[in-house]
Amino acid sequence: MALTNSQYDQLMRTYEQRQLDNEYRLRKRFEKAYSLIPELEITDQAVSSLSVEKARQLLAGDDEALRSLREELNSLILRKKQLLENHGFPPDYLELQYVCPDCRDTGYIGGRKCRCFRKAEVELLYEQSNVKEILEKENFSTFSLDYYSRSHIDPLTGRSALESIQTALKVCRHFADTFSREFQNILLYGDTGVGKTFLSHCIAKELIDTAFSVVYFTAAQLFDVFAENTFGKREEQASDIQEQIYDCDLLIIDDLGTELPNSFTISQLFLCLNERILRQKATIISTNLTLEDIQSIYSERTFSRISSNYTILRLTGDDIRIQKKLLNLGGTNDATP
Repeated sequence: MALTNSQYDQLMRTYEQRQLDNEYRLRKRFEKAYSLIPELEITDQAVSSLSVEKARQLLAGDDEALRSLREELNSLILRKKQLLENHGFPPDYLELQYVCPDCRDTGYIGGRKCRCFRKAEVELLYEQSNVKEILEKENFSTFSLDYYSRSHIDPLTGRSALESIQTALKVCRHFADTFSREFQNILLYGDTGVGKTFLSHCIAKELIDTAFSVVYFTAAQLFDVFAENTFGKREEQASDIQEQIYDCDLLIIDDLGTELPNSFTISQLFLCLNERILRQKATIISTNLTLEDIQSIYSERTFSRISSNYTILRLTGDDIRIQKKLLNLGGTNDATP
């Protein structure tokens, strides 16, 4: 995908500034070299004069001018390098130095994104995802099934906590693996502290690492953004954030139901989910609410959008945070869900 226009412009401004910095540093190197090696400046002036003179000869019909220009230029260039080396400078001291020699700090090689640009994309997407630091700890490689019991049976489904999480983990991996080919959404609901948020983080890391844009908000944060954009001063930044919410590759809405529900939040949730479905943009929702609660709080039409467009995963079990405390694991396994 896909950076938004503002994200792309932000990266390109970085490259433009890098090119200006390169040129500034080159000018400073010329000033230093000329002050220490006066003969170097004389040699550069000779190069300029020679080029002008040979151009005149070419225009006058001298067929030998081009050959002699090459020979004399090569001699002067070798002289410059020798002067630099004699004074302790590298031979390329008076050439542009690039942060990325592959693309020469343009971000592109032959019309294709350079590896440095792709790396910058990922870094920017991490920075704007709101979950950069947590994803280093919470991802598929650190997910553990050890806290899910075979004996904890969900009375609603008749499945064990372990069976439920195994299914959810499989679905989430498939979601990440096929993200570029399939339009999918996920609703994670069930008991408190059983890994719903952790699973959404796992998916987020996989997608950001492959340069998809991910935006994470708690439900309260999300509705605060909508309120600011609706009732506050319509500043460009607030409008840009709302557009990112609508158009990012993956939107994660965490802890739905912890906000104070009212007519505004109910209508905004419907508009957000509906707009993203229309744009074929994926969404993951996690909540401790039951399906009945979602339907009664957020309206039949919102629940209809979710039930018909989302894979619904129910997780159960004992609160993993409490298990850790009881087992005195504390910070030793903080990465596990």
